[in-house]
Amino acid sequence: MAVERLGSILKHLTPGTALSNITAKNPDDIVITLAIRTPLTKAKKGGFKDTSLEYLAYATLKEVKERCNMDPALVEDIAMGNVSDGKAAYKLRAAALAAGFPNTAGAYSLNRFCSSGLKAVADIAHAISCGSIEVGIAMGAESMSVGGDALEQPFDEAVTSQSQESADCMQPMGWTSENVSRDFGITREEMDKYAAESFQRAERAQKAGLFDDEIVPIKTRVKDTNGEWKDVTLTKDEGIRPGTTAESLSKIRVAFPQWGPTTTGGNASQVTDGAAAILLMKRSTAVKLGQPILGKYVGSTVAGLAPRIMGIGPSIAIPKLLNQYGLTLNDIDVVEVNEAFASMAVYCRDKLQLDWNKMNPRGGAIALGHPLGATGARQIVTGLAECRKSGKKVLLTSMCIGTGMGMAGLFVNEQ
Repeated sequence: MAVERLGSILKHLTPGTALSNITAKNPDDIVITLAIRTPLTKAKKGGFKDTSLEYLAYATLKEVKERCNMDPALVEDIAMGNVSDGKAAYKLRAAALAAGFPNTAGAYSLNRFCSSGLKAVADIAHAISCGSIEVGIAMGAESMSVGGDALEQPFDEAVTSQSQESADCMQPMGWTSENVSRDFGITREEMDKYAAESFQRAERAQKAGLFDDEIVPIKTRVKDTNGEWKDVTLTKDEGIRPGTTAESLSKIRVAFPQWGPTTTGGNASQVTDGAAAILLMKRSTAVKLGQPILGKYVGSTVAGLAPRIMGIGPSIAIPKLLNQYGLTLNDIDVVEVNEAFASMAVYCRDKLQLDWNKMNPRGGAIALGHPLGATGARQIVTGLAECRKSGKKVLLTSMCIGTGMGMAGLFVNEQ
């Protein structure tokens, strides 16, 4: 282990390389000084089932304010990824004010489906980089107990009749999973094996207390079966199923028999409530304010592909991002790929020839859950925590995006 760690250090320090360029420390670097998340709970039946989106955002921002050891008036903007609530911008603004951020701080919501949390981070980072603001918070929050991403009615036929790919944008995500499975020959057996490993990794991480470094406790209220309200403090992810095996998953019925035979409730991401938040500023600002520097935002990119196989988006976005920085997957220490479905996770792992030991070492969305707008930020929180624990340096995050896109982000751990 000591030899491996020494080799990793030397790899990152070799001068003049693409890797040394991204790990170098400069005053204008955009850095992360706080990265937290809530527990992830089961939608409609878990700890946040009766918690509003505005309260979820409020409770998360309150933790940011209390933990950042900084005058909240320094925060100039707050961006929140959210997919299913058209009033999210109203609710975020109210939540920020309630949490103790003054009215001088702006607030807005954004929606790029499952990458919304990462897009929020990119937006705030880029605003800081170009001098628009000095300090900002990027977050994601989703109450899937209330909302979701299903279409309420078909699109205007005058639009969809012009292009098959336009019409394909209406395909439910489960349908796209079956398309990936069928088009690329990914079997139910492979998917269940992958999903079992996700559950087992998450179970080991939870039992070892690894998530305690990234989760903040959240106080809320839950209505019991008798209609009585109870005060609770949530501290643990709820979706992890101890003892899960590929054999036990193989007995779960198919979720979308009308579209295909491989995707199930056991090998797809869970419907989940949760939030995550990240505080960003320039390195020079962090030093001036005495803020701890957890990591560095290097960059991010988005790439498009056919809507009907949207799940393979990471296989497009990851090479694009690495190419922009002259890197290869050998330069990456931890890779967080959102497990929207095991079909796309298996495809992306095998297509990119990802080292499975580097990929989602604490499990992914199949075991932990996928609160749509929060996942992009949650992956950064989890990935940086894993880097800190294991002494790793370079983190890559990625996810597929509904209607046919992929996004990827690059970060450097500094703790």
